[in-house]
Amino acid sequence: MFFSQAGARPQMWEVSPSEHKKWVEVFKACDEDNKGYLSREDFKVAVVMLFGYKPSKIEADSVMSSVDPNTSGILLEGFLNIVRQKKEVQLYRNEIRHIFTAFDRHYRGYLTLEDFTKAFRQVAPKLPERIILEVFRV
Repeated sequence: MFFSQAGARPQMWEVSPSEHKKWVEVFKACDEDNKGYLSREDFKVAVVMLFGYKPSKIEADSVMSSVDPNTSGILLEGFLNIVRQKKEVQLYRNEIRHIFTAFDRHYRGYLTLEDFTKAFRQVAPKLPERIILEVFRV
């Protein structure tokens, strides 16, 4: 739902007890009238509280379409799973950004063949240059 279809999925990430407690508190704070679930609007507020952005209509639709039709919204367990997935993606993207920045030695926002070759020589010195060229062209 939040993972790139083309990329590798991030590894499972263990939620700390304090993080779990925070997520439960956000759920309770956003659960107006203590219904036991989050409505579409409640969910949007929760995402703003936890991630600092308002989810798009597409993201909200995606989440709400995964809700059990017998309930009127997102139950706590489902909310915790959604938040965990979003956090894993966030950490994965940050790791990718960090690696890219390490290879983008001149801070141009893109990698040249020279940058790419130097990076591969550092992490895989025995990799044939033709493979590096093929990967760069993709």
